[in-house]
Amino acid sequence: MTFHLNVSLMTPGHFRHAWRLPHADPLAYLDIDHFVRLARIAEEAHIDAVFLGDGPALRGEIQDAPGTGLDPLVLLGHLAAVTSNLGVVITSSTTYNSPYNLARRFQALDHVTKGRAAVNIVTTGTPAAAANFGLAEHPGKETRYRRAHEFLDVVTRLWDSWEPGAIIADKATGRYAVPEKIHRIDHDGEFFTVAGPLPVPAGPQGRPVIVQAGGSPGGLSLAARYADVVFTVAQTRDRAVAFRDDIRARAVAAGRRADDVKVSLGVVVLVDEQDGHRERELHTTLPIEKLSAALTANLGLPAGRFGPDDPISAADLPAGAAGFSTGFADSTRALIAEAPITARELVQRGAGGAGHRLLSGSPEQIADDLQLWYESGAADGFTIMPADTTVDLPRFARSVVPLLQKRGLFPTDWTHPTYRGRLGLS
Repeated sequence: MTFHLNVSLMTPGHFRHAWRLPHADPLAYLDIDHFVRLARIAEEAHIDAVFLGDGPALRGEIQDAPGTGLDPLVLLGHLAAVTSNLGVVITSSTTYNSPYNLARRFQALDHVTKGRAAVNIVTTGTPAAAANFGLAEHPGKETRYRRAHEFLDVVTRLWDSWEPGAIIADKATGRYAVPEKIHRIDHDGEFFTVAGPLPVPAGPQGRPVIVQAGGSPGGLSLAARYADVVFTVAQTRDRAVAFRDDIRARAVAAGRRADDVKVSLGVVVLVDEQDGHRERELHTTLPIEKLSAALTANLGLPAGRFGPDDPISAADLPAGAAGFSTGFADSTRALIAEAPITARELVQRGAGGAGHRLLSGSPEQIADDLQLWYESGAADGFTIMPADTTVDLPRFARSVVPLLQKRGLFPTDWTHPTYRGRLGLS
């Protein structure tokens, strides 16, 4: 049994301030040649898919670090065109999209890529996005998830609107398709009215892969019903195991099989063979005071109560932490529950406060860690989030992946032509 590997192409990396390092190109996140190089490195290593987070608004962090940059559909669509096997996981918002347009785009992408398309569904947590789409305010979380459920119901029904065998292409009779096998969906719901069907049949995967992240009740319900892959965060192994067990049980309760949902655990990887030199170098790029203040605010702690080097214990935490996503909040709280920890340490262990676990060490140490977590039942695979993408993606692909392959944990060749097939999904 092997695990899957996705790679995030976030640039300059998941240490968002890595653009300050001497070797870094501060404009690489706008450079298509940079991304093509990364995609080809990932494909050479037989990485299953590449991924890029996104949001439909410019965030305030642009003052300190590059944003997400290029539209992921355009960028990753191009990367699919210059590779042959690499899957592409494209972030799209259910709050600021039309289900018909999204269903058609990804159905087309699945045909064009010969079965390598995946959509990463988000409900968008950035209030600034509302003004870009003519809304007076950003919808509340409960409304966004209610809309997302209806959105994915429409999308999946549109993807299924053609039965197998609808196209007969009988040259003798001149009959091309069987209209009785092509169905309108005639959806009329709270948020959408959509007739359907799509203008083309299903692609090589049947449906593009649906990826989803979200630890709130709404997110977990959405994942259990629709997700093929759940992207998650965990700072502790016990929490990761508990999350995977929970989402598999929820899938069964929703009428699916437990194995219909794969858990991909996000890990910030820093390949460091110099006794911590690169990790210390990346830590020097972090504006610790600003990031510590933001993190303590996200935990719901009073402003100014905790400096960067004041220990925070579980007893200090209020009941809620509205500033974080639920998944990140729960992950951070689980780490604090193990022992008091300072905001500085939380920022450093979360690669600048982003929340995902930092895994730093030699190729052997990184391979050992991934193997331990996988064999403990923490995940079905990992989304590798390079600390400094220009350096850590090539090092991971060329030094860690071969170790995983030698151990039989990761395949040495493409196991299936489609992304869905490589994930072991029906």
